[in-house]
Amino acid sequence: MKKIFISWMLLAGISSWGQQAGKAGELLKNEASITEMRTSKSPDERNKTFDQPRSGNNTTPQRRGNENRIKNPDYQWNRNYGYAEVFLRIPEQGFFTVEVGDQMMANAAGKYRFFDLQSGRVPVSIYENGFLIYRTTLMLRNNSRMVLDFFTNEGLYLLDSYPVKEQYGFNDWNDIWNNPYGNHPGDWSDSGNVMSNNSFRQFFDMLQRNEKFDDGKIAMIKQQMRSTMFTAVQIRDLVKVLSFDNNKIAMAKSMYRNCADKDRYFVVYDAFDFESSKREVMEYISRSE
Repeated sequence: MKKIFISWMLLAGISSWGQQAGKAGELLKNEASITEMRTSKSPDERNKTFDQPRSGNNTTPQRRGNENRIKNPDYQWNRNYGYAEVFLRIPEQGFFTVEVGDQMMANAAGKYRFFDLQSGRVPVSIYENGFLIYRTTLMLRNNSRMVLDFFTNEGLYLLDSYPVKEQYGFNDWNDIWNNPYGNHPGDWSDSGNVMSNNSFRQFFDMLQRNEKFDDGKIAMIKQQMRSTMFTAVQIRDLVKVLSFDNNKIAMAKSMYRNCADKDRYFVVYDAFDFESSKREVMEYISRSE
């Protein structure tokens, strides 16, 4: 419960950073109260009942409420139910349940895609290990896909909302995911999850505040590189924050594969004080092409 309380206080403190509605990187306000986060359970947890077996101490979860359902011969599927979509990603380890409107998904994979949602104001709730940790309201539009990222220590970020131009099948889902933060398809030379300027400022400030030596800074940057792409300008700032030139050279080489706009990698050379260091990185990039 202490973790939930701290997370709630942090989210309350940074909620004022939200940008104008519709801009990528907008931090959506957590509307859940502390009391709700302590007591509210996800739908899949609320619908469980536990029957004690005749022997042993194990409990077997069983679903409740399906016993009296009957087929209705007059039922017809409502084809006009809704055509809005929500793509939500949680790039963290853990088991999360996401509820959007009357749809729910639970997994540890971190990817949640919702289709055929009604347009208008739709609630979204996020549960960790069965307990509510975040709730807000989305404004959905038909034939539009809303793309979001959620971080337990920061909150739910609206990255983009754009028209769905064409249909696609199940095998294409993994090819259609988060656009780079603040950009539309085709703006970057490489696809990937590019850190927004807002998120980068938070990451950069935390890096400088928590790590005083190169070893710690390098370890923190490499950890983020496992799941994040960076712009050339962001890489320049990360390289420049290192103290020793040999570390700067190694980091500039290593981060080239994580650069979303490789055609602008020349800006990274501004991070070096010595011409020889700059030339070594340039030669490395030339061999990498």
